[in-house]
Amino acid sequence: MPYVIITRDKPGHLELRNQHRMVHLDYLERNKARLLAAGGLTDEAGQGGYGGVIILDTDDRAEAEAFIQNDPFTQAGLFAGIEVIRWRKAFFNHERLI
Repeated sequence: MPYVIITRDKPGHLELRNQHRMVHLDYLERNKARLLAAGGLTDEAGQGGYGGVIILDTDDRAEAEAFIQNDPFTQAGLFAGIEVIRWRKAFFNHERLI
């Protein structure tokens, strides 16, 4: 059962996010085989960024926690909060699974 990782940026840290964005994306690219989905949270206009969602394909909570701790955004001190939550797939890739 995968894990959803939800992050929230510290207020007023868009510049820090932008400074580390490319290395963060490189980290996700290197680990894309482990990702079911990943993306940033934005305002209604699709601007800025204030957090993100990663769905990691692992049954191991420690692996999910290590994954986000090794993320360049985490290491840069961007996040005010991180949630690591078990996720049951009911519908996935346009298919009902349960």
